[in-house]
Amino acid sequence: MAGKITASSVLFVSIMICGLVGSALGQSATNVRATYHLYNPQQNNYDLRAVSAYCATWDADKSLEWRSKYGWTAFCGPVGPTGQAACGRCLLVTNTRTGAQATVRIVDQCSNGGLDLDVNVFNQIDTDGVGYQQGHLIVNYDFVDCGD
Repeated sequence: MAGKITASSVLFVSIMICGLVGSALGQSATNVRATYHLYNPQQNNYDLRAVSAYCATWDADKSLEWRSKYGWTAFCGPVGPTGQAACGRCLLVTNTRTGAQATVRIVDQCSNGGLDLDVNVFNQIDTDGVGYQQGHLIVNYDFVDCGD
């Protein structure tokens, strides 16, 4: 019977694959430091090469609609994929002080152990100005489906 593929083995493999995909989307972290970076995608025509983003190698030729759909972030968080595997993924980022949220697309990598949000996104969720005063926010993030 070795080597025989049964309906139950196909079902088992299918369930395992779905679980892995679901767990990748279900990844999250709490109380993560988020700083800001001057990507200014609007002024740079959403050009990943112009801002020397790590993910430009894979994502610079995506459509303008894709590149401009969400704010940008560099990702070096404690939970989630790294390197190329993180590129193009989306995060729902929540300011822990105020509850303000934004969905961002990972376009770069960083080394601060958290997120390096485009300054426009940082300002959007820094609704009480404390992040600006401190130079960083404390956020939670969840990997979410980008919808594209």
